[in-house]
Amino acid sequence: MLLNASEIRQVEVPPTQGQFMDKQAIELPGAAKYGPYSAGVQSGDMFWLSGQIAVDFDGIKAQTQGALDKIDTLLTNAGLTRENICFAQILLDDINDFAAMNEVYGAWVSELSVKPARAAFAAAALPAGALVEIVVQGTK
Repeated sequence: MLLNASEIRQVEVPPTQGQFMDKQAIELPGAAKYGPYSAGVQSGDMFWLSGQIAVDFDGIKAQTQGALDKIDTLLTNAGLTRENICFAQILLDDINDFAAMNEVYGAWVSELSVKPARAAFAAAALPAGALVEIVVQGTK
């Protein structure tokens, strides 16, 4: 089947990896890492923060606040704020800690004009015996 000129459209070929990957690491100096990864990555208008834990604190509320404080610091280091977060993923060692975690998280997002979309669920185990791990992503 032959196409006439009016049926032909031009398709852009995606650039090679080196041409569009303007990614930069977002780091939290002095923070413990549990593997070979960046604390966060920013590329174009998007950013992704690795899961943050705070095992130096006792209890779900304190660990939740500690993880959120790390997220605040990472956002500041990248020139961002909580308002830039579009999605949060919260992993709990015990789903029975949901209400206590949600109380702390709720206060943390209470002033935002648009609260991030969110998923929260229990995980079989979290790194370093953490009770909660929080992952966020968003845009400038």
